Amino acid sequence: MGPLAQQLFEIARDHIYAFREEPFTLASGRKSRHYFNCKKITLHPPRLQLLANVLRDEIVPGLGLSPQAVGGLTLGADPIGCALALAYNSAGKLVYPLIVRKEAKGHGTGQKIEGDVAAVKEVLVLDDVITTAGSTLIAVRAFRDAGLSVSHAICVVNREEGGEEALKAEGVQISWVFKKSDFSLVKDPD
Repeated sequence: MGPLAQQLFEIARDHIYAFREEPFTLASGRKSRHYFNCKKITLHPPRLQLLANVLRDEIVPGLGLSPQAVGGLTLGADPIGCALALAYNSAGKLVYPLIVRKEAKGHGTGQKIEGDVAAVKEVLVLDDVITTAGSTLIAVRAFRDAGLSVSHAICVVNREEGGEEALKAEGVQISWVFKKSDFSLVKDPD
């Protein structure tokens, strides 16, 4: 873990992780006593900026990528994609943020993806938390349906519950900032 990621981990441990005996219901429909609310990072400007710097300076370079575009399914990926695009912009690199709607617009152009899709050929898919990777796969398929190449995805937290395998089955390599087992506060594995 790089120095920026270590700094973010100290924040994440104190703000995004929750444990309780009565299980939470996750977006995947699964139940778990462990919950990660990454909105405590992605909707907090200084923390979000730190996350974007972690991704730009420590995670993405380790993958050997130079993204043209970043994004994923609304809402989890939206602030991450915009912040990462701005972080790249501040470093002199143009990276387009893209947003996949849960449903195509019912008015206007009826688009499923927002952003300058025509300007790019490949997108790095983002998500806040991956459990089964259902939301991430929706974004991957939407981008591919729009003619974009997708080979990599990054999440803030990998819950280590099958998402990595599901993405690999679709030809997508997943990386993460943290995984569930990184959190020493984890009291009782599911």
